[in-house]
Amino acid sequence: MASISPLHTWSQRPHHASFTAFSNNKGTNQYKKQFVFCCKKQEQEDDARTLNRFRIEEQDDDSRTKRREVMFQLAFTACSFPAIVSYALAANEDLRVYTDELNKFEISIPQDWQLGAGEPNGFKSITAFYPQEASSSSVSVVITGLGPDFTRMESFGKVEAFADTLVSGLDRSWRRPPGVAAKLIDCKASKGFYYIEYTLQNPGESRKHLFSAIGMASNGWYNRLYTVTGQFVEEESEKYGSNIEKAVASFRFI
Repeated sequence: MASISPLHTWSQRPHHASFTAFSNNKGTNQYKKQFVFCCKKQEQEDDARTLNRFRIEEQDDDSRTKRREVMFQLAFTACSFPAIVSYALAANEDLRVYTDELNKFEISIPQDWQLGAGEPNGFKSITAFYPQEASSSSVSVVITGLGPDFTRMESFGKVEAFADTLVSGLDRSWRRPPGVAAKLIDCKASKGFYYIEYTLQNPGESRKHLFSAIGMASNGWYNRLYTVTGQFVEEESEKYGSNIEKAVASFRFI
């Protein structure tokens, strides 16, 4: 009678074992080969599944990092702009259509506002419009490049989550001493754009109202994010508020 004595040889993984059986019987040797082959095959499948899981987790981490970078750029855009070189627009009517043939967009702006072009400073493009007289009111169009992972606005998540992340990222009212207070007023998604209304207020300063329209378009090589932001302080609300809101809402691609 054949005698079979199992010897347990543990692999580096604590939960996997390979078993080797010895026998004088030829059939038993065949069983040994098949059994070891099955164990090795199982280990290879486990390795493949583990590697695939790591790759998926790594891709998710990269995607989250890219989203955070874009959100940081949006937050920075809302708070500061590069130096603007201005030149006056002719004044005829209350609003006029400004067309940017290079960046493929149109926007209606107050006719007597000045047009400025700023140094990129890390941005692909920035254009700003503002009153001739000294004022905190303005409308800006900032264009930034995007990676291939971002193909539409929903790549950033739903508009509610996007708006909440943007505004909460600006809020510093919880600090001691408190910093800028940011409050989300409204948000909606329409025709490929995310529209966000919110306020910013530094301690001891006037509250600033902001309207943003954020959309995505390709220049033929890669997608770009267009962030249109109109802002005015409460004291200038009656004078500029309506036209600024109209200007942001009028933005479109051509």
